[in-house]
Amino acid sequence: MESNANLDSITGDPKKAINKLAYPLMASMLLIMLNNIIDGAWVAGLGPEPLAAIGFITPLFMILVGVGNGVGAGANSLISRYIGAKDRKGANNAAIHSIFVAILVAVVLTLILTVFLRDLLIIMGASSVIDYAMEYGIILFMFTFAILLPPSFGGIFRAEGDIKRATIPMATTAIINIIIDPIFIYTLGMGIGGAAIATVIASLIGLFLMIYWMFIKKDTYFEFKLEYYKRKLQMYKDILIVSIPASLEEFIMALVAIIMNLYIEIIAGTTMVAVFTAGWRIISIGILPAIAVGTAAITVAGIAYGAKNIENLRIGARYSVKLGLILSIIVSVIIFVFADQISLMFAYSANSSTLAPMIAEFLRIMVLYILPVPVGATAAFVFQGMGKGPTSLVITLIRELILCVLFAYLLGFVLNLGVLGIYIGLIVGSAIGSIIGYVYLEFYIKKTFKYRIKAN
Repeated sequence: MESNANLDSITGDPKKAINKLAYPLMASMLLIMLNNIIDGAWVAGLGPEPLAAIGFITPLFMILVGVGNGVGAGANSLISRYIGAKDRKGANNAAIHSIFVAILVAVVLTLILTVFLRDLLIIMGASSVIDYAMEYGIILFMFTFAILLPPSFGGIFRAEGDIKRATIPMATTAIINIIIDPIFIYTLGMGIGGAAIATVIASLIGLFLMIYWMFIKKDTYFEFKLEYYKRKLQMYKDILIVSIPASLEEFIMALVAIIMNLYIEIIAGTTMVAVFTAGWRIISIGILPAIAVGTAAITVAGIAYGAKNIENLRIGARYSVKLGLILSIIVSVIIFVFADQISLMFAYSANSSTLAPMIAEFLRIMVLYILPVPVGATAAFVFQGMGKGPTSLVITLIRELILCVLFAYLLGFVLNLGVLGIYIGLIVGSAIGSIIGYVYLEFYIKKTFKYRIKAN
């Protein structure tokens, strides 16, 4: 298979490959999350109710981003395995198949989210802020394609080692949104709807960059032409067998956030939902290093598995855990030390000033949630890289939807510890589930290694 500098850098030493892929991903993800936080911070100036409304929209938005990431993971996994097997034509064909999958999914989700948005929000418990939530959400989800396609296309670029083109559009989107948010919200007086319009405009610009590189400039490693498309149902199946579970994993994460919103609404009311919404955005930044390293591991694991190099697979998995854990500890310490200052981002106006001490308290407790994430995330992402999407889904299902939700309920309601019990339950459930997932990954790699030796 023809090679280039990008491919050479990700098909050799798995540690170097993870470093090459992870750090730019981390930077772009950080900008995206900062964008999300600043979106919430500007809306917080409108009062607790608009901020709580965004809290109810956020899980749906994250489902949308998660589906895009899921399609990207499916593309990344399949293309990487073809690259590992040194089959460029197969990899190119898989990339084109991935584009068709992403477009189809975007159309379907646009219809679902715009038609059933009010019903979904009411089910989620957003009745008290339904007008704010609808104003924000309907604008956002009318342009589903602008949000879903960039992370889907990013998986293709990551598979060929072109990390710059995978991350620059996302970073550009975040920076533009950060700049124009206050203009639409306050200068133009559009309120919470202005925040949604700013997000859509920024997302469209990021998407155009990718379309320009792929279909106009045409200087990517893969060639996106119909003449190179050879329809294979097996390819669609291979993409979806990773994409669907990976998307469902994001759905599970969003569903857990929805359930936590409901738990907190029942126990403490809308104000504490706003606290959770604001604080969770900061915690989401804290887990970014682990997620970025894990996402890099998809490519490395796919290449190693496609090349039948089980030792590189093991090295990549263990290095991902080590690197992710080191970075997570650093971030956790920073959040803990500066919790008071960080909380002021959401409490700078008279409408929201009372939230600051509660957000700071939330942050100092929930930094413990960040620490086990590298262990569980690595397990899930490495299985995705190997094309074992259902296994990855089961790991996330056990960790988040079963253990986190169960422990949060037991501690919050059964033991009557209230909101504090919910926070502790999330931490305990995540830690136990992450350990279970990684132990199984090590067992699977060891089993596969022994099988390879026996086969040879």
